[in-house]
Amino acid sequence: MSPMDRPIPADASRFAVGFATAGRRELLTETVKELGRQTRPPDEILICPATPDDVDETAIRALATCPVKILHGPRGLPAQRNMILAATEADLLVFFDDDFFMAPTWLEQAERLLQERADVLMLTGEVIADGAPNQGYDAETARSLLAADRPPTDTAPIRKYNAYGCNMAFKMAPVRAANLRFDEALPLYGWLEDVDFSRALVARGGLILRTPLCRGVHLGTKGGRTSGLRYGYSQIANPLHLARKGTMTPWRAAWQMAQNLGANWTKVLKPEPWVDRRGRVKGNFIGLMDLLRGRLRPQNILNL
Repeated sequence: MSPMDRPIPADASRFAVGFATAGRRELLTETVKELGRQTRPPDEILICPATPDDVDETAIRALATCPVKILHGPRGLPAQRNMILAATEADLLVFFDDDFFMAPTWLEQAERLLQERADVLMLTGEVIADGAPNQGYDAETARSLLAADRPPTDTAPIRKYNAYGCNMAFKMAPVRAANLRFDEALPLYGWLEDVDFSRALVARGGLILRTPLCRGVHLGTKGGRTSGLRYGYSQIANPLHLARKGTMTPWRAAWQMAQNLGANWTKVLKPEPWVDRRGRVKGNFIGLMDLLRGRLRPQNILNL
């Protein structure tokens, strides 16, 4: 009997994996290859690419050990994730970034925690190496980092304000009950969409935990994401949008903006090779001007 035909016990959760992807065709295939190493295989893989060319469907289906759905809809991380939410009947869903390599026990440990703790609605794992703040990692390096990783001595989960979007799992029952969706007013890369969704979910009553038992490497690949100019604008517009909605406190929004402005404006003269600081500074400036004019909106990046 093939893994796709294995019977599912009546009391088991159906666990689906979702990927919203853009511009990383080959890397997505490598990430799905890593997913095939799971001690608890997924029951379904759902992939929503920004364009049909962003997924090698033949390679993905050859690698997968479970049914695969390829979905098509509007471009933009929140919109693509919403397509996945609407397309699955699973009890548990995890969103992995297309450049997140997960340890083999990630799904097994996540399922155990979500089943054992009725008060936990969402969890995020321990990112043992994150390439997002630096030049990033290639696939070979990420696999080496995972191979060298050792089980943690302290396995107690920690309560968190939000899940990290590169690896977040949650129970679908409260999502369906409240008809929760990712905010499509945060277009394209949808920066902070994970914070917004996390806070909207736990507003129903429940906890978000980070568990050191779910481990992985975020490659932080620089291709396939938004421009420095647009990202800089989002660094102003998106926190304020969440603060107005109530999914981020005004203090957190102000602190987030201050951190971004400080990093961009102090490093613009000697920028890191992998960061478009000049573009971000310009985007910050346009965002601040729009704020003063009373026309600041996340969707404005579509015109930049």
